[in-house]
Amino acid sequence: MDVVKTIVLGTYFTLLTILSIYGAHRLWMLLLYYRHKKDVPQPKGDASYLPVVTVQLAVFNEMNVIERLMDHVVRMDWPKEKLEIQVLDDSTDETIKVASAVVDRYKALGFDIHYLHRTDRTGFKAGALSEGLKVAKGELVAMFDADFLPTEDFLRKAVPHFADGKVAFVQGCWAHLNREFSLLTQVQAILLDGHFVFEHTARHRSHAFFNFSGTAGMWRVAAIADAGGWEHDTITEDADLSYRAQLKGWKGVYLKDLVVPAELPVEVNAFKSQQHRWAKGNAQVIRKLMKTIWKSDESLHTKLECWFHLTANCNYMLMVVLSVIMVPAMIFRAGTPVHVLLLTDGPFFLLNAVSVGLYFGLSQKELTDNTGWTKRLKYIPGLMGLGIGLALNQAKAVLEGFFTDDKEFKRTPKYGVDASGKSATKRAYKVPKSLMTFLELGFAIYYFGAVLVAIYLRKWASVPFLWLFFSGFSYMSILSLADVKLFRRLAMDEPADDAQSAANFVQ
Repeated sequence: MDVVKTIVLGTYFTLLTILSIYGAHRLWMLLLYYRHKKDVPQPKGDASYLPVVTVQLAVFNEMNVIERLMDHVVRMDWPKEKLEIQVLDDSTDETIKVASAVVDRYKALGFDIHYLHRTDRTGFKAGALSEGLKVAKGELVAMFDADFLPTEDFLRKAVPHFADGKVAFVQGCWAHLNREFSLLTQVQAILLDGHFVFEHTARHRSHAFFNFSGTAGMWRVAAIADAGGWEHDTITEDADLSYRAQLKGWKGVYLKDLVVPAELPVEVNAFKSQQHRWAKGNAQVIRKLMKTIWKSDESLHTKLECWFHLTANCNYMLMVVLSVIMVPAMIFRAGTPVHVLLLTDGPFFLLNAVSVGLYFGLSQKELTDNTGWTKRLKYIPGLMGLGIGLALNQAKAVLEGFFTDDKEFKRTPKYGVDASGKSATKRAYKVPKSLMTFLELGFAIYYFGAVLVAIYLRKWASVPFLWLFFSGFSYMSILSLADVKLFRRLAMDEPADDAQSAANFVQ
């Protein structure tokens, strides 16, 4: 038993130490951000700099949002004779008719707009963007995913930075159309805000590499070509290309105040699918580029930031192991004096839980529009629980990225949800459930039992943490298994004209 106890406690504290290093890095990001907060990027160009711009809209089965997207794109402020729009459609459903009809409508109004449809989805999004570049007229290309709403002044704010011939790409900041929709969207929004407010800003302004986020941004066509073009050996082609370009000497520009709203996934399975894709893709980028990055002549600061960015999801594998051994560790430590627990566990608590609270809480204050930011602080515990509940999903994604050659790009369904929670749904796309959900449910039951054990042992200090694990796993599993049709009826207007699509959605 002593050997088992030593192994469990040794593993427990090793995992906490590694996770605390990443917690300390969050605090380092905060320090970098506030040190460089006033170093706002200034463009070299002005209003007279007017290169030809191609806007690429890569879509796949986006019937619910494609028209909304295009309506916003054509309203962008740019000379009509210097603006080309490409709808790169790989769809296999009614989106083909909807998109082509909207293209024809705007073409009749004098827009230089083209509809390109592929029946072979080779390369998925990267393949579609690459095909579009073959016939693109622009010196620069702007990219928007189907759930984004580009603002009228987007090009006016982004393009002048390309007057600097070393700039390869410009990335805007994501905002959230439906932040107020539910607990899930509130927590997602805060999670993304931490990345876009602190990480991107701190890395860019401290002269480290940062990643292009795939949408709400622009590229110089020459830089794409020089970096080797869009490649599809990872499913995060955006991070892959941006790192390759920066390794070639190009630089990116992050504009925190160039805000582009987008729709957050409103269903847990869609959210998990999106997070799975990002984690798996980053693991693939590690396989592809991390060795090259470490061997490059870049600064240690840059190399370390690439490491922390790309390996962040690897922590979920540690979280899974921690989730298994936390209860035995608690039992083995029963009877330990409180002052000893404070000395041993206090630093880990500060570097993990406190750093998360500061990082994501302060991100709300630093938003360009931070109206009512203090009211969102109540969602921080939910964010911690969500992170725990994602552990199995993300750990599986990282392992797939490292050890499989699967490059299938699984899209995130969009419903055209607006800020009021109403949906423009014409077709209800199916989100398949995963068997991993039942394992999440098993962990929820395990932690419910652990809470009861902690109460029995009078380990009151452990109860809040065990409850956090229970709530995270139970939230993920129960909502993943819930009747999707019932959820949609409660959350959105059910489309009356397409009952069969809705029925197909839950089959």
